[in-house]
Amino acid sequence: MGNRTQAQRDAMTVEIGYALVTAALLALGVFLLCAAPVLVLDLAGGAARGVTMAAATAAGLAFVARVVRVLWRYGGGGGAGQPSRPGRTRPDS
Repeated sequence: MGNRTQAQRDAMTVEIGYALVTAALLALGVFLLCAAPVLVLDLAGGAARGVTMAAATAAGLAFVARVVRVLWRYGGGGGAGQPSRPGRTRPDS
């Protein structure tokens, strides 16, 4: 991989922070959406526990998927889709 410049390290730090913050917000939204029956309908007992566990599982999966997607696109692309020379409007074929 070689040595990275300070700008590259800073960019990766920002990207990791972005991935974590957006993943946390997505997970919160998924949890609230999935747990809405418990919150709105005042479910009790086993039904409430089951829905809450399903909501937590879905939120966890959404969190992981978002982090992986953001960091994969950042690290895997390496600028793919960007012109290799300034002034060009289309990427190389």
